[in-house]
Amino acid sequence: MDKTSVDWHGPMPAVVTPFDAEGKIDEAAFRANLELCIDAGMTGLVVGGCTGEFWAMTADERKRIMEIGVETARDRVPVIGGTTAVTTSEAVQLTRMAKNAGCVGAMLLPPYFVRPSKDDIVAHFQAVSEAVEIPILLYNLPTGAVDLTADLVDRLADIDTVVAIKDSTLDFNSFYKTLTVAGDRLRVFMGRINHFGYAAVELGVVGFISSSPNYWGREYVDFYQACVVRDQDRARALQEKARALDDLMGAGGRNPYAAVKAAMNILGLPGGCPRLPLRPLGEPHLDELRLGLVSLGLLASEAAE
Repeated sequence: MDKTSVDWHGPMPAVVTPFDAEGKIDEAAFRANLELCIDAGMTGLVVGGCTGEFWAMTADERKRIMEIGVETARDRVPVIGGTTAVTTSEAVQLTRMAKNAGCVGAMLLPPYFVRPSKDDIVAHFQAVSEAVEIPILLYNLPTGAVDLTADLVDRLADIDTVVAIKDSTLDFNSFYKTLTVAGDRLRVFMGRINHFGYAAVELGVVGFISSSPNYWGREYVDFYQACVVRDQDRARALQEKARALDDLMGAGGRNPYAAVKAAMNILGLPGGCPRLPLRPLGEPHLDELRLGLVSLGLLASEAAE
């Protein structure tokens, strides 16, 4: 396999997993959000990633949301399932679940917390590749796991089923090195679209994968398209808005996963609750989010009141 083995491209959401007040997966809300994403023009769905709170779910629950994703998409868009795990055996098990559920690909972070060496990471992905024949989307999130530096991605790109990477580094130079050394073999997606979306498209990324479309909807798609057609005025304006939205989610020490769901709920979207240890946001955070969403044009002032 290589990057030509898949046709993943364009604006995709890292989809939230709505939980109810008792901590159970709200399947109806999850399906509703998937439909909203497809209706907004998203070109794929990434379920069970960090935004989807994979770390708070059992293996069976992760399997279930992958099944719901595939059932809801009905082949309209590709569904990629998050199969990150600390141990290689669990990553293999979850990746096999993704394939059996009908996902067209699996997204994996390197093992987190245990600080594996570069050789450990290569062996980890090699083992998953050899065990399950499904295209793999690497996920680089240095703030939450080991940094997949350009030299490491260069090695991982040679693994048979590794076909793409979502790069969520905050270091633009590091991202550019990765694009340079592996862009001929991997489809490179930008994860930090709120910081680098416009510039990343100019340099050749094939798409966006982010949490913001859960609450930003069609304008997220418009942002990507404006970058692609080089509508500079529109692209720059939406880049500024993307950055402002990202700042709003994280202001005041807010947890970004809880904030995304709170913003969705304020907008009447099916965000649901986060799962403990994350708690739903209360005041003054909710009021600050309302005011911010009004100022950025996502919420009518009458609705906020």
